[in-house]
Amino acid sequence: MRLLVEVNSSTFLRIMKIFMEFFSHTSLPSAFGTFCIVWKETEKGPRVYRIFLPNEQTKVERLVLMNFAGSGRRSCSVIAELGEQIQSFLAGEAVDFKFDIIAFNRCSEFQKRVLLSQNRIPRGWISTYGRIAKSLGIPGSARAVGRALAHNPFPVIIPCHRTVRSNGEPGGFQSKQMKRALLELEGIEFSQSGKIRNAAILIMEIDQGVGWVELSETQQI
Repeated sequence: MRLLVEVNSSTFLRIMKIFMEFFSHTSLPSAFGTFCIVWKETEKGPRVYRIFLPNEQTKVERLVLMNFAGSGRRSCSVIAELGEQIQSFLAGEAVDFKFDIIAFNRCSEFQKRVLLSQNRIPRGWISTYGRIAKSLGIPGSARAVGRALAHNPFPVIIPCHRTVRSNGEPGGFQSKQMKRALLELEGIEFSQSGKIRNAAILIMEIDQGVGWVELSETQQI
């Protein structure tokens, strides 16, 4: 038997404000394993605060509780749709993600600039940490860019796997095997030495727009 309780508007708003103080998370399976979306209800709708991709060492739900204590397992239509998109992406499909549900306010201004620049790299293309730094007007700051991408809260939505080292090595990611697999799903080839070859390299210059060059196995990116 269901019990219906009538609540007035002010009580409802108080309940909603209390609810919006807490994080929720949604776990879903994928081709690489289980991933988690951490999100929070806001006055403008659900906002994504973190995405945990499958982890070889620690279960993602444990990572969620380590970083977002008290988070409860819950979903909604917006997050369910995002989850399906991430599943499709990890299965190798091309997906256009929406940015209006990302909580960029948890990023520093510098990291936000790096992430938005990173998002310009289309599927099947790659760039380097140094080129991204140059595109932001801070040449010589490749390491700072690398750190910002290493702490990308929204992997996959912001495709940080598409930036690599200048010598053709994949560089860091939550999982090096996953980074390589994602790049291969997007048509990027690797040599026997594990370096990238025959890729379209995105050159993001401040005043010259976007162009590309072809990379051979022996050519520096």
